[in-house]
Amino acid sequence: MAEEIFLSGLMVAHNEEEVIEEALKSLHFCDEIIVVLDRCTDQTASIAKKYATKVVEGGAGDNFHIEGVRRNTGIEACKGTWVLELDADERISPELATEIQKTVKTVGEKGYYLLPVHNYVGDRHVQYGWAGSFGTNSVARLFTKGSKTWGDGLVHPKVELHNRLGRLTKPIVHLVDKDINDMIDRLKRYTDARALDMASQPLPKFRTTVRKGLTRFYKSYLARKGYKEGRMGFLLALMAMLFVILSHIKAEIEVKKNG
Repeated sequence: MAEEIFLSGLMVAHNEEEVIEEALKSLHFCDEIIVVLDRCTDQTASIAKKYATKVVEGGAGDNFHIEGVRRNTGIEACKGTWVLELDADERISPELATEIQKTVKTVGEKGYYLLPVHNYVGDRHVQYGWAGSFGTNSVARLFTKGSKTWGDGLVHPKVELHNRLGRLTKPIVHLVDKDINDMIDRLKRYTDARALDMASQPLPKFRTTVRKGLTRFYKSYLARKGYKEGRMGFLLALMAMLFVILSHIKAEIEVKKNG
């Protein structure tokens, strides 16, 4: 008789050979591990196949360049009642693994749990200041199938969630950036992708975007206490603001280029 699959670990990745192995190892307690890959050109696929129960790889004719498509494909491939999503630059600690196992075995309801996140820039745990699309302190990563659906979008698509069940106490470890240069590179990638999304629909007035950016700065630096992190907190607030404004400017250029 086949062993029952109750908890599925899910990872979606593109060219993550430097970090994916430790992430996959941290999912060892799951009944199965599903990995969805978007046309990787490095060793990500070969590493994933060492640990995954199933690897789903995108091809030239699909829409795997869209993040929501990749993630929904992964959820659909999972056979477990519960799904635990993890990114390649994240880790599940033994303490969190124990809490997840206890939770899914004792909860009979359908829905989702928020998991706290400890974000690291290099070796530094940056606790305060994460805001908007540039970082978060909690994520909805543990859910029953049917309780979470990803929307369209190349970067940070909206998520439809049903029936919040609570919040776990042990954090996911997120290795966000190696250093400040890595953070700047991430801003470039994120705004490039966000601009393509924005260019496909009517753009708001630029002054509206500027106000939104300033609001992001305020939330990051003051409301979310980024000031407690010193210069790093100021930098996070600046990145949160620039994400909004740069995405808009790049989208305007994209519209003119294709107009």
